Amino acid sequence: MGIIWTIIIGFLAGIVAKFLMPGRDPGGFIITTLLGIIGAVVATYLGQAVGWYRAGEGAGFIGAVVGAVILLAIYRAVAGRRAV
Repeated sequence: MGIIWTIIIGFLAGIVAKFLMPGRDPGGFIITTLLGIIGAVVATYLGQAVGWYRAGEGAGFIGAVVGAVILLAIYRAVAGRRAV
């Protein structure tokens, strides 16, 4: 159930990240949402590795949003270079 909860939080974090970083994305809303899910998963595992979260405990909503915004910025930088 933990991974499903992380995916749900990541989905919501992706939506929030899209509102925090408006503009045209090369992949659109779907890619932003997927980046939110990946950001939540990465935030969970990094948080557990650093010791912020215990084993089996997922990243909070704020951690997932931060992860999604960081991944969205990286994605825009990489995808923007290919478009040019």
